[in-house]
Amino acid sequence: MIEQYVRDLEEVDGTQVAVVGGKGAHLGGLSHIDGIRVPGGFCVTTDAFRRVMAAAPSMGDLLDQLSRWDPDDREAIRTLSAQIRRTIEGIALPDDLAAAITRALAGLGEQAAYAVRSSATAEDLPTASFAGQQDTYLNVVGPAAILQHVSRCWASLFTERAVTYRQRNGIDHRTVHMAVVVQQMVFPHAAGILFTADPVTGNRKVATVDAGFGLGEALVSGLVNPDVYKVRDGEVVAKAIAAKQRAVQALAAGGTQEVAIDSQRQEQPALTDAQVLRLVQLGRRIEAHFGRPQDIEWCLDDDDFQIVQSRPITTLFPIPETDDQENHVYVSVGHQQMMTDPMKPLGFSMWQLTAMVPMHEAGGRLFVDVTRRLGSPTSRAGLLDIMGRGDPLVRDALETVLDHGDFVPSLPDASPGGPPVGGAPAPIETDPAIVTGLIERSEASIAALRRDIGKKSGPALFDFLLEAFEEHKRVLSDPLNLQVIMAGMEATWWLNDKLQEWLGEKNAADTLTLSAPDNITSEMGLALLDVADVIRPQSEVVEFLQGVEDVEYVDSTDFLDELPKLAGGAEARDAIEAYLDRYGMRCVGEIDITRPRWRERPTTLVPVILDNVRNFEPGAAERRFEQGRQKAQKKEQEVLSRLRALPDGDRKADEAKRMIDRVRTFIGYREYPKYGIVSRYFVYKQALLEEAERLVQAGVLPEKEDLFYLTFQELRDVVGSHQVDERLIQQRKDAFRSYHALTPPRVLTSDGEAVTGAYRRDDVPAGALIGLPVSAGTIEGRARVILDMADADLEAGDILITTFTDPSWSPLFVGIAGLVTEVGGLMTHGAVIAREYGLPAVVGVEQATRLIRDGQRIRVHGTDGYIEILS
Repeated sequence: MIEQYVRDLEEVDGTQVAVVGGKGAHLGGLSHIDGIRVPGGFCVTTDAFRRVMAAAPSMGDLLDQLSRWDPDDREAIRTLSAQIRRTIEGIALPDDLAAAITRALAGLGEQAAYAVRSSATAEDLPTASFAGQQDTYLNVVGPAAILQHVSRCWASLFTERAVTYRQRNGIDHRTVHMAVVVQQMVFPHAAGILFTADPVTGNRKVATVDAGFGLGEALVSGLVNPDVYKVRDGEVVAKAIAAKQRAVQALAAGGTQEVAIDSQRQEQPALTDAQVLRLVQLGRRIEAHFGRPQDIEWCLDDDDFQIVQSRPITTLFPIPETDDQENHVYVSVGHQQMMTDPMKPLGFSMWQLTAMVPMHEAGGRLFVDVTRRLGSPTSRAGLLDIMGRGDPLVRDALETVLDHGDFVPSLPDASPGGPPVGGAPAPIETDPAIVTGLIERSEASIAALRRDIGKKSGPALFDFLLEAFEEHKRVLSDPLNLQVIMAGMEATWWLNDKLQEWLGEKNAADTLTLSAPDNITSEMGLALLDVADVIRPQSEVVEFLQGVEDVEYVDSTDFLDELPKLAGGAEARDAIEAYLDRYGMRCVGEIDITRPRWRERPTTLVPVILDNVRNFEPGAAERRFEQGRQKAQKKEQEVLSRLRALPDGDRKADEAKRMIDRVRTFIGYREYPKYGIVSRYFVYKQALLEEAERLVQAGVLPEKEDLFYLTFQELRDVVGSHQVDERLIQQRKDAFRSYHALTPPRVLTSDGEAVTGAYRRDDVPAGALIGLPVSAGTIEGRARVILDMADADLEAGDILITTFTDPSWSPLFVGIAGLVTEVGGLMTHGAVIAREYGLPAVVGVEQATRLIRDGQRIRVHGTDGYIEILS
């Protein structure tokens, strides 16, 4: 009969996390791997923990209080978690439970030394390691001491750090239970950590070994710097031997102490190269068993390695799956589309089905495989050029991969049928009617989609959508569409290059493109100023909107129905409704079809409308546009006048005039294709949600939004079969939540190496934050770090600091003085609209939202691409 409260480690395997926790399950799995030595021991099961928790009647109330606290309220969490720990440690162990633990000890040796280690059920999981969140006690001697430390391990489930970690990861405290591992102590010559993938670069082929003398606690606690070894393909490729002045050793009577290392021994390596290679071989065996890279704690005892812990490395960015063993280089789609957040399965699968090139998913993000283009001499230059113009960090990252030597194979030139990269499309005339015609054709196509999709449901809807996706791609791939976009971009590049060469002026095109016509995104920001003009005189409406965020509406659109009950409310509602009719398909992260659109959640716009009411005078939209137009016109006259004064000036002025006319004719259209895409996406989404509602009514889906966690093909199968795997949906929800903790790299290799790139500039002041200059000018102001548009609270003159800005952020641009983002390129949406509004802007500033604090005074150098923190 299996003991309810105690399990021998050799009886445990990886399927028993719910019984013995993550650490116990992993140790049990390790003990079954051939050639892997694990110190003997047993697990005190989660049944024992639940029984002890049930003995405290107040625990339910305490956990209720804990779940309500904000994870940032550290003082409240510290006080309440300490109370919970004292309560648990004060509970006497039931006699039969204490007897079960004592019997297990007798089998191993009652007076031997043990490590008593916490093992929570939400620990060492593929998506959350919880490393260091609960407690471990080393060299515990005697049954009484061990029982006491078992209670301490239970209580450590509620350390301040563990509670905060769970709340930030969305894990309910009541769903996590604590087992305890009791293991025979190892008294090692050396100990440390083995990562079977490089934890810094993510490279799965490079193992890293950290090693020090004595117990591994010296390394974990940061007491000493370890020796560090890098191993690749069975060879130590790098090592750094540290001066190890201290170590942690066990005391004979129990417990541990710090000791000084003899000076002659301090700089001796803790391991020989041969031992390092043997350890890495063991690590590869463990990695193969668990099926993913591992973070392994090891001890060296009498030239024999014992493994005391193995957990997944949860910080590694996943690698796109392939059906070959070739090398691949991937470029992030999110950095081009200004949306680096993870996408739900329906979101990324719909983008894959409507994209112009094949895309690969990893970590909820999409990547394009550029290996062939990098490997082909003719396409490589074009790829690097177009990537470098958009985002120099991507180019530098790709060049870093090329510098690795033979990682990118030399390939024949890409086939002529492949999509062009950096190739010049056929020239077109500078004719505004071309843009008008493209917009009219797109609108007609979307109108036909709306008309025809309403008649479809069930399997027929999915057949129709697959045909609609082809029309979607046909509109986007219209050669004229690409010609217009490239004409505007190339004219911008020409003006910047030539005017710097001829006049010594940087980024002159930024001013020349102010208030360019046909820019749907900048029009969207100005149109919300017009909405504010309607609302501003209506004091009842303004007061009502100020309270909208405090009211829990069942449906986010319900507040619009309340407006006509107020003086001036009908006009306010009509203005908002008209705005939503034109722009309601937009939202933050709009390339993910699963994100709530403004039409679905119009309360998102309320803070921005109120900012506009407070910060602007009536007629601001028209004035701003006209001021920008006049400023661009004045700049044009100035540039042409200065050019004519130069040698061969008439020719230079004529060429510049042609390019200015060209950029003003075409640059605004750069924003329109995205508008067309998201307009179609909203039509697709509405039809799919109606289908999901039918599935809910038929009892197939528990909730309508569950469809977001299925790919398009999976959803099609569910509609056809009326059967769904609810476990798969739950797994997808858990995975999606975990992906938020991952930072997607600009460039990723099939070895798992995440390459971020660098600017490699020495022309900026010391301490400045470097980025990409995308909109000229210099501005000082208050930094406002805003991660969610719905949290915007801006005043005139503020500088917006955020992760990324897609078109949905443009309503905020009318009220700010400058822009800094972590993600972006020269022609991405935030850069285009910043130039359109004349805002100094620097994008691609790594960790800007962490390095710049909300409220600091900063200076943004939009011409030269750096930020100075002034206070």
